[in-house]
Amino acid sequence: MILWSAERKHCVMIGAGAVGLLFFLLFLASSTPCLGDPDPGKERLEAVLTGIKGNYAALPGLTVPYERDVVTRSMAILDENIKSDVASGLIHFKPPHFLRIEQRTPRTELVISDGQVLWWYIPEKKEAYRYSTRKMGKELKLLSDVFQGLKEVEDGFQVELTDPGECGPYHLKLIPQPPWTDIDFILLDISREDYTIQSFKIHNYLGGFTRFTLGDPTIRKGFEKGFFAFVPPEGVRIIKEED
Repeated sequence: MILWSAERKHCVMIGAGAVGLLFFLLFLASSTPCLGDPDPGKERLEAVLTGIKGNYAALPGLTVPYERDVVTRSMAILDENIKSDVASGLIHFKPPHFLRIEQRTPRTELVISDGQVLWWYIPEKKEAYRYSTRKMGKELKLLSDVFQGLKEVEDGFQVELTDPGECGPYHLKLIPQPPWTDIDFILLDISREDYTIQSFKIHNYLGGFTRFTLGDPTIRKGFEKGFFAFVPPEGVRIIKEED
């Protein structure tokens, strides 16, 4: 799995050589050009943010299927819909910061965080990486914000909205303020009909991005005890990453 950037040696969310982390393919082909407003204005932005909060802010928890793929700068120039390093699985989230990502293809991997420690477990290698959330607090907070309806998004991001018209969803661009070391901006696709989050793309400074396409979420009223805890199985090598 890959979390934020394919070019990083150590990624944090569900990744290919690091820890990395997330509804269906977005755009339908159309012979009619989009006639949406590239600058819908503050009132439309507030309406979209309010709609997202209404969907997610009060949820007790959720499980959502995802497909994750990586697009390099050269691929994006040719066609950003080209897919590479594709992975899929389930994301489980419980407010305010409990996260469990179960990658099922192309190989089994597991990422678990209780808000204090994040584990990345690779069964076929019998390895488990242990990270302090201090090292990747911004990334985890971003995921928490996404699955809580972007309640506090304007505290850490410059937020911009574009309306592509009838051809597709709203595009919500989040620019970290102050800037982040590896991430240029995050682009969310929001359904025009019901304000659900369809996908998000994490763009790096090299011109590529990691894309999470999300499926239909299932509301979870509770998770079994210990669901967001990780106990390394016997024989697994533990690698502790420095804070």
